[in-house]
Amino acid sequence: MAVVVKKYRPHLPTLMALSEVNYMLLLRLLADKEQVGQRRSFFISDFLSYHLQVMEVTQYTSLVTIEQMANFTGYSWSAALRPSMQLRLYHDARMVEIISNQGVSNIKPRYDYPNQHMHLPDEKQQVHYFLKEWLQLCLQLGQVKVNLSKLS
Repeated sequence: MAVVVKKYRPHLPTLMALSEVNYMLLLRLLADKEQVGQRRSFFISDFLSYHLQVMEVTQYTSLVTIEQMANFTGYSWSAALRPSMQLRLYHDARMVEIISNQGVSNIKPRYDYPNQHMHLPDEKQQVHYFLKEWLQLCLQLGQVKVNLSKLS
């Protein structure tokens, strides 16, 4: 008897809702004052912080990076322990697109599994959930420090 495996199909309403929620959370974190070079740091504990930096602002979009920093002195952290994302905010649609996650760009809504890079079938949705949890953590526990210095 052959086993038929159903392929994952992205649920567009869920992806869109996550994108909209992430947009609203990001606006709250940026305090609706986006300036190129603005950097906001959210200190969760003595050992963990998140940094948001506005890279680009245009009439309808903004480009923002978010990075997790582990603050242990004397240790050299690999990129795997310093997750980062690059995000595009679409102000007219009030949505966020994840441009890259951990250096992986153009995240597809669906992957066949298994695949060469071992992406999950619903990788895009999982990354959006992860971003939502990051942003909620920053809002709930983060102590804010704003730095308006220009990019070097």
